[in-house]
Amino acid sequence: MATAEVKEAKAVHKYARISPTKVRQVINLIRGKDVGVALAILQETNKRASKIVETLLKSAIANAENKDMDIDNLYIKEIRAEDGPILKRYMPRAYGRATMIRRRYSHIYIILAERQ
Repeated sequence: MATAEVKEAKAVHKYARISPTKVRQVINLIRGKDVGVALAILQETNKRASKIVETLLKSAIANAENKDMDIDNLYIKEIRAEDGPILKRYMPRAYGRATMIRRRYSHIYIILAERQ
């Protein structure tokens, strides 16, 4: 059996200075969609994470263009946001206490593929 080789293009944004929970709200909107539709959704979404995901998607499209893939047939095969490192800081509070401030980072992965 000869299996057809599936071309994929991917892009990764590591150490994005935004929490993974906020990024997941945006990437759930575009998961599995065509690239053109996903770009339109991201441009209309009023979230800070949408700008980060949009630049990552454009990078993945450029990678697909370098691999001679048909841009009109591209769709988002996989997109995920994973936890990055957490910077821990302390803020002084009343009565000599301190509370921890967690500054979260995220790693965002996107894989594009061509529709058959």
